[in-house]
Amino acid sequence: MTKTMIDQKVVHPMVRFQRQVKSLVKRNVVKPTDSIWKIAFLFGDEWPHWRKELEDFEFSMQDPISDLIAVETWEEE
Repeated sequence: MTKTMIDQKVVHPMVRFQRQVKSLVKRNVVKPTDSIWKIAFLFGDEWPHWRKELEDFEFSMQDPISDLIAVETWEEE
């Protein structure tokens, strides 16, 4: 393995999802105060997967998007 491959960290899938949601907020597609359920339409067929992931991290679909984008570390128990 090259040094670059060894130095790379594996990014948690929720980090990528969170980045996508942050991008939606930055582009004013949704507001941080909107409920998480508003992004469901934007993720289409992928939404059931992301909804389950969010629920596993104890989010409800009524929580504001700002709660989702405020998470600093995604750790699974």
